[in-house]
Amino acid sequence: METPPRSQARLDEWRARTVVPMVVAGAAFLAAYAWPIIDPGLPGFGREACDAVMAAVWVLFGADYLVRLWLAPRRWAFVRSNWFDLMVLLAPMLRSLRLVQVIMVLGMVNRHASRSLRATVSRYAIVAALLIVFCAALAVLDAERGSPEAVITTFPDALWWAATTVTTVGYGDLYPVTLGGRVVAGVLFTAGIALLGVVTASLASWFVEMFNEGQESAAATQKQVADLAEEVRALRAELAAERAGGPSSTAGEPGAGA
Repeated sequence: METPPRSQARLDEWRARTVVPMVVAGAAFLAAYAWPIIDPGLPGFGREACDAVMAAVWVLFGADYLVRLWLAPRRWAFVRSNWFDLMVLLAPMLRSLRLVQVIMVLGMVNRHASRSLRATVSRYAIVAALLIVFCAALAVLDAERGSPEAVITTFPDALWWAATTVTTVGYGDLYPVTLGGRVVAGVLFTAGIALLGVVTASLASWFVEMFNEGQESAAATQKQVADLAEEVRALRAELAAERAGGPSSTAGEPGAGA
């Protein structure tokens, strides 16, 4: 039977090799999902092509999940820690959010990068925020467009609504009226709170780091000043000793009084 460390190494190797293909596949899925929504007049063959791309990518992600589950040393622990992957595969309405998860995985793979943790978190928080706003705008427009009472009927309106919602501003000029649109709004509320928490934590970390650097710089400057003052005092004492001992040593020499 394969030992857990070796199995974990194989799982890590699989993840490392499939990150880029999964990101590309996620981008293709998002493009195929967005095109018919942004362009309602897309011909039938175009919609069929987009559906085929989404189906193929969905199968690809499912195969990737099964391979990772098979390679995992502890499968139940893998299912618990990758619940979002399973939810995306089982709930087709959430498949447009798959690319967010791919970017999160990419951030975990690059956790040993040379940049600081705060910079990495900030970079992926910005990418995730833009992606969530874009996907939420697509989802709410897709849900609202068929309702006669809808006030969100164009993609620019949907983007504006998603941006004001994810930042918790909520002007109220645009709002969903369908059940699907309200479900998207609820998910976006939660994502907005989480993203604001990440941004706030990153800013707080930056301020604390800057304050600590300032304190260390001030402490180093004070130490340098103290060392310099000590050297000046030593030099003064040495000069004073030389001046005090100069005449007496001259007077004590033989023949000095002649």
